[in-house]
Amino acid sequence: MVITSKKDYPLSKNFPHSLEHLQTSYCGLVRVDLRMLCLKNLRKLDLSHNHIKKLPATIGDLIHLQELNLSDNHLESFSVALCQSTLKKSLRSLDLSKNKIKALPVQFCQLRELTDLKLDDNELIRFPFKIGQLTNLRFLSAARNKLPFLPSEFKNLFLEYLDLFGNTFEQPKVLPVIMLQTPLTLLESSARTILYNRIPYGSNIIPFHLCQDLDTAKTCVCGRYCLSCFIQGTTTMNLHSVAHTVVLVDNMGGTEAPVLSYFCSLGCYINSCDTLK
Repeated sequence: MVITSKKDYPLSKNFPHSLEHLQTSYCGLVRVDLRMLCLKNLRKLDLSHNHIKKLPATIGDLIHLQELNLSDNHLESFSVALCQSTLKKSLRSLDLSKNKIKALPVQFCQLRELTDLKLDDNELIRFPFKIGQLTNLRFLSAARNKLPFLPSEFKNLFLEYLDLFGNTFEQPKVLPVIMLQTPLTLLESSARTILYNRIPYGSNIIPFHLCQDLDTAKTCVCGRYCLSCFIQGTTTMNLHSVAHTVVLVDNMGGTEAPVLSYFCSLGCYINSCDTLK
């Protein structure tokens, strides 16, 4: 079913329950119609070109949803609840372009079935630093945002198409930021042990704020983890190393972008010095 004007939008009757594809664009919607959330067979939902500011977590109850188009709305975020919903297993294509999103939660990288992601024309100041976990991602477009650098795990992507044109990439810093502590604090040492040994944790076992710390731990280039004790350095990468087709990042014909890397120890930093020159 395709609806592209306010006058055609059904106000007095429900959507057919067997619907698999629903498009309601240019309808002036300011919120998601709860009747849509009863369409359990829905595979494609297009809510583009409306005025939606917030998404209900219950979109995650659409267990068969594979394509979600939310472009040209007024969204400022994509909630953790949606990232941890059944969309983790079903969602393949997500279009969030032309919104007002400044950042995506680290849990966004749990949407590991994503193959196509469009983030153009937002206000993004960073990618989720675990973006390398999106191992099925093949199409990524985030043009005309405010990205100053890419996270180190960006190097783990294997893309067919990448567009980062028009971002505010910074020049790599010559000197690293050093935040090492000797000896390690008990919190740092414990967190590294939990993450390295993949010990299960949750808010039913440890305080919620500690769970957040563990969820947002930084990954060293050696594969180990660190919380607040690290060395931070920047380098550049040629985007052709992660994508077959790359749109130039600027009008000068460039295909390189700065990458922010973390090191859990001085030894790891020294071993990687050649890549930071």
